[in-house]
Amino acid sequence: MFKQTRIDSRKQILLVYIALTVVTLAVYWQVNQFDFVNIDDGIYVTENSRVQSGITLRSIGWSFFTTYAEFWHPLTWISLMLDYRFFGLNAGGFHRTNLILHLLNTLLLFWLFHRMTGAIWKSAFVSAVFALHPLHVESVAWIAERKDVLSAFFWMLTLCLYVLYVEKPVITRYLLVLSAFVLALMSKPMVVTLPVILLLLDYWPLRRFESKKANLLLWPFKEKVPLFACSIVFSVAAFLAQSNPAAIHYSLSSRISNAAVSFISYLVKAF
Repeated sequence: MFKQTRIDSRKQILLVYIALTVVTLAVYWQVNQFDFVNIDDGIYVTENSRVQSGITLRSIGWSFFTTYAEFWHPLTWISLMLDYRFFGLNAGGFHRTNLILHLLNTLLLFWLFHRMTGAIWKSAFVSAVFALHPLHVESVAWIAERKDVLSAFFWMLTLCLYVLYVEKPVITRYLLVLSAFVLALMSKPMVVTLPVILLLLDYWPLRRFESKKANLLLWPFKEKVPLFACSIVFSVAAFLAQSNPAAIHYSLSSRISNAAVSFISYLVKAF
């Protein structure tokens, strides 16, 4: 009976992976026919001679030292260079890369929640909402938003590796978590909040606080010091990259108010 249940469970998991793949591709495959747009695609690809020079030592060096477009995201530049190497100015190739990344993010999310909770269908539902939610359309269908889907991939990978680390806390697994996090930061600095997410996962569903009541406040932060250090360094780099940020023209109170309104607006759009 136990063996039969386990086999059925594996079949269900495989079915979820297949269903998520088919549905995601069915909805988004049309992006293959889309072209470049005149908002930022020129900056990132069609009018960027560095990207169009392909993968060379000079272009890779440029990607690590430039703050062009007021971002420091070398991995995003390198991914676009690779696309140009294979697809030239065929926009469909760039769109397909975005789609593949979004699909991988969806499958990683299912693996993550199923691994943490053991719930197959609830995890499948969360992953399906992630895959098909309209808020993700812009990131998948807009080439200039490569940084979103690429950073999301390494974000998901970091979380998955962290779960494996929690299951067996050895230094090699921790270094993999740290490496994936750095790659995420190199794709888009917005992921600086990830260490805080790991703290939340420690509480639920990993329930690590229950087994470490002796050092309830110390151990979770001590363990993540290298991650928080990376967040601080990359936050400073992101700030310095913004040579003329629009926010400086507004008072602190206006910016705080805007953050609150934006937060509520995103919640409304999510539902």
